[in-house]
Amino acid sequence: MTLTNWAGNTTFRARDVHHPTSLAELQRLVAARDRVRALGSGHSFNDVADAFGDPAGDLVVLDRMPDAVEIDRVRAQVRVPARMTYARLAPLLHEAGFALANMASLPHISVAGSVATGTHGSGVAQPGLSAAVSALDLVTADGSLLSLARGDADFPGAVVALGALGVVTTLTLDLVPAFELRQYVREGLSTDALADFEAIMSDGYSVSLFTDWRDTRVWLKRTDELTSPDWYGTTPAPAPRHPLPAMPADSCTVQLGVPGPWHERLPHFRPDFQPSSAGNELQSELLLPREHAVKALRELYAVGERIRPVLHISEVRTVAADDLWLSPFHGRDSVAVHFTWIKDPAAVRPVLELVEETLAPFDPRPHWGKLFTRWPSCPDRFRSLVGRLDPAGKFANDFTRILLRE
Repeated sequence: MTLTNWAGNTTFRARDVHHPTSLAELQRLVAARDRVRALGSGHSFNDVADAFGDPAGDLVVLDRMPDAVEIDRVRAQVRVPARMTYARLAPLLHEAGFALANMASLPHISVAGSVATGTHGSGVAQPGLSAAVSALDLVTADGSLLSLARGDADFPGAVVALGALGVVTTLTLDLVPAFELRQYVREGLSTDALADFEAIMSDGYSVSLFTDWRDTRVWLKRTDELTSPDWYGTTPAPAPRHPLPAMPADSCTVQLGVPGPWHERLPHFRPDFQPSSAGNELQSELLLPREHAVKALRELYAVGERIRPVLHISEVRTVAADDLWLSPFHGRDSVAVHFTWIKDPAAVRPVLELVEETLAPFDPRPHWGKLFTRWPSCPDRFRSLVGRLDPAGKFANDFTRILLRE
């Protein structure tokens, strides 16, 4: 059977795919292979997860490993298996009275894969999903188990690590008390309102702009009721909306200001529906210092006519800084500019290059799991960490080799 990613634009070229059922089996498998990579939920749009190169390696999928979730009520933390999805995890946490501080736009993705590639939600005070990790376990090149925790010297390099250090088996995440949110969609945000970007993005727990670089809507998730009838010159959506204007809103989480649990409002999409445009898409995302947001967005609006022919929709979010070495948000509060493209790589590539060129003056960093053509520099300390933990390149593929400049 041919194995592809979620969007179907990447066909995995690994020699074999393994489904270990225990930690001991995984350790033996890793120790015995020359090349091996771990595959999560397959929601990346590039080759980051594939075990390809010269020679090709094997993939391991942890979907048959033990899936126990351990909640530590005293420390307000949860230990989860790497391949668990946020859709499965969140209701368990809510039932226990806890929550994750943030979630991504869709809950269908695995915890380990999301963390390893720098996935995020939105909120001026909310860092990416990887910032919630307080500890992790991974199987290293010789099959041994390495545990790292916040405060360990190597920990900031091991969380967002692109699978280059080993196979992550469990992660421990920080929790907060369960809470409720209300979700509103506001329509007709003018480009003149960009002058109020900081105020707009700060006026909710999580705020997203959806735009085709002509018309813009706001997804506003708040802990309290929105009472302003003409919020920043917008009007309330009279019915539930999908981020893609032409699509029905059945797959989206509850809107219209109806209060509900955090995990049923933070994601845009419900876990029991196929998300977004059902895989008929490609995605890119660039992360910029937030102080450049207004100028950068205006530059994109200026070239919107050239972007729209290959664009489904763009989403603009904010992400707080973290201290993780390969994180796209390392050391800086960021604005995330996301592009959901049509599924036509040849048509998309020149437009993606235009976007990268337009944003180049603002020091963009790519989301590691999405399409990009301009590679950022690799921190020397991460390159050194890879050299220590995987000197023979057991977990390397062509993606990580480009990053590490081997």
